[in-house]
Amino acid sequence: MRVRASLVLATLAAGSVAAEPVVPVFEPRPIPPHVYAGGWEHFVGGGLASFDCNGDGRPELYAAGGTEPAALMRNVTRDGTLAYAEDTPDALALTGVTGAYPLDIDGDGLIDLAILRAGPDRLMRGTGDCGFVPFEGLGFESGDHWTTAFSATWESGQTLPTLAFGTYVDRTDPDGPFEACDDTLLYRPDGGRYPPPQRLSPGFCALSALFTDWHRTGRADLRLSNDRHYYVRGGEEQLWAMEAVPRLYTKADGWRSYHLWGMGIASRDINGDGYADVYLTSMGDQKFQMFDPEDGGPAYRDASYDFGTTAHRPFTGGDGRPSTGWHAAFGDVNNDGRDDIFVAKGNVEQMPDAAMLDPNNLLLQGADGRFSEAADAAGIATLERARGAVLADLDGDGFLDLAVVNRRAEMELYQNAGTTGHWLAVELRGPAANSRGIGAFVEVEAGGRRHVQEVTVGGGHAGGSAGPLHFGLGDAETARVRVIWPGQAPGAWREVATDKRVTFP
Repeated sequence: MRVRASLVLATLAAGSVAAEPVVPVFEPRPIPPHVYAGGWEHFVGGGLASFDCNGDGRPELYAAGGTEPAALMRNVTRDGTLAYAEDTPDALALTGVTGAYPLDIDGDGLIDLAILRAGPDRLMRGTGDCGFVPFEGLGFESGDHWTTAFSATWESGQTLPTLAFGTYVDRTDPDGPFEACDDTLLYRPDGGRYPPPQRLSPGFCALSALFTDWHRTGRADLRLSNDRHYYVRGGEEQLWAMEAVPRLYTKADGWRSYHLWGMGIASRDINGDGYADVYLTSMGDQKFQMFDPEDGGPAYRDASYDFGTTAHRPFTGGDGRPSTGWHAAFGDVNNDGRDDIFVAKGNVEQMPDAAMLDPNNLLLQGADGRFSEAADAAGIATLERARGAVLADLDGDGFLDLAVVNRRAEMELYQNAGTTGHWLAVELRGPAANSRGIGAFVEVEAGGRRHVQEVTVGGGHAGGSAGPLHFGLGDAETARVRVIWPGQAPGAWREVATDKRVTFP
């Protein structure tokens, strides 16, 4: 039997108190000036990464700059007030940066960076205290690509991660830019080195990539969200089966052909069935797709209107043209035990059929499972051309804060002033090489509900976060937690008190 959105909504509503979600207050905080700038090669990109690079438990921010140097912002929060100071080492002050993703590539316990560029991509090794140097000895070589998507995973038996770089338009194609999409480049390690990449062809101008174990069988496959503005025809969203020779899932596998101006991917189990659903941003509207585990294959069905998540036009600002979504993130911003959705919005540049005044969205999930708009009331409905963002607990108080990179406008920082709702932060520390447990599933039981999150590197738009998984838990003062490490049986349940960070070795 296929899961219907109406049945899911009924299930979510059953046993829940019918109450409007609490709207959090986000207070603006100063941040050193930083702008994502540049010509058409930087119409897309503008990613933001968050990670703790000095071991103090508070994440730093690394922001793409386009034609301006990328910037590292050190977290200098004191006395409960969220604050950052720019402290960019020379190795990270690169131009041409479209985005970045943090991960521990060499398994030494320190966060490294995969930096995406309009130009050769970089792998930078973390040396501690926010120092970075180029990796040596890995064999990684990048051509002069226009890179706009990234994801990573650890395949069975490997000591290095498999890396996927999604490239956009082939700038060397004399017949481009339309129908000139470049391929996605897959770096599969051979022992301790990377041979030349495999080309995943056809490529359809990937703007977001995510390795995800969608079927929970221990193998992550590669999902790509592609921009039909340049592939024009013959393209679609893609899911690559990571077999010995990667292959595309097709209709015969249960995959449904889907076409959109894809910008970003967010993934989270919304209906509590243990399988991740997806939220896809685009130019025109945003798509919420529910996974159907009973189908047996990668079957996702659109539930955008049933759940009120389309966010297809600006809700303020007076511009009624269609919206353009970029970075999307799930997260429980009011700690009521229900995940919400943040979407960064902004015109590509001067697209006449799309809104120029396009506020970011904050979609709060109610007790009935439906989402409602709250960005204006929350204080984050700015009208700049947003691109990348981070929704994470930046000050360590248990509430999710927000940072946003804008195109040709200053970066923004907001502190969540939340005071109600319990929470839990779960951090994984595995043995080398996969020291951060990428590919693991964390399950939390509290208040009569099971919450599931997968540890991934990728998704969003051109940027991501490395750090504890955040769970909002409502009124629950205690919880049970277990970890399913990649390729292993579920671990034992651990009883914990809420409102703290816990680490699983």
